[in-house]
Amino acid sequence: RSQPARGSSITTCPTSLPFSSDSLFFSLLSPLSLSPRAESTRRRPAEEERAEGMAILYALVARGNVVLAEHSAAATNAGAVARQVLERLPDGGADSHVSYTQDRYVFHAKRTDGITALCMADDAAGRRIPFAFLEDIHGRFVKTYGRTALTALAYAMNDEFSRVLSQQMDYYSNDPNADRINRMRGEISQVRSVMIDNIDKVLERGDRLELLVDKTANMQGNTVRFKRQARRFRNTVWWRNVKLTAALILLLLVIIYVVLVFVCHGFTLPTCIR
Repeated sequence: RSQPARGSSITTCPTSLPFSSDSLFFSLLSPLSLSPRAESTRRRPAEEERAEGMAILYALVARGNVVLAEHSAAATNAGAVARQVLERLPDGGADSHVSYTQDRYVFHAKRTDGITALCMADDAAGRRIPFAFLEDIHGRFVKTYGRTALTALAYAMNDEFSRVLSQQMDYYSNDPNADRINRMRGEISQVRSVMIDNIDKVLERGDRLELLVDKTANMQGNTVRFKRQARRFRNTVWWRNVKLTAALILLLLVIIYVVLVFVCHGFTLPTCIR
């Protein structure tokens, strides 16, 4: 378990934090020192080099302020700063996606159904990859532990799930396929390169024009397939938003009806409907 050393330098941040409702991106006003953490054993040079090349350096899963599992790829007091970030998340257990800046690092947090996945990433990593990592980690954690996480003690899942955190941190930091948009761009670039090579070969061999037409048709088919996949993904996101909106409206109507039942003294609202 990663615990901050007593000698770590931590400055308490103010409770009032400015933020933008559009980006949900917070900025810590007082600097929180990310100083090296004192350890009884030195990290091997290979591990140090691996940590330096990672975009995501620290991650945890928590219920409220109770840390259930965490992993750090670098010897810093990121765990102490992460616990302060947990205390600054919006109250009430509402779902949220927020980011806090700290020097050249950014703490990203995703809270869903009371379970918070948090990571510290280099600011050069942007927001897309860290939040894709958090969504993946949250899904794996909920699938593995389910309702057990709602009553588990601190660090109850650390021995097992810290390995999952380590593996996924390495994947999202170093594997280009982790970024869906970059992967799609790479596929488009690959198709384009293949078609350019094919056209060059056709021109060099002096093949007939019909062969060039067939290859162009194949390229158009790849383009149509890509557009279809993009449209399907956009429709999926739209339907998910519609379902969420409908569920919220239904919940609001139920709450209004329950209030009317109490006010009007009955399920048929006898005192309100005459």
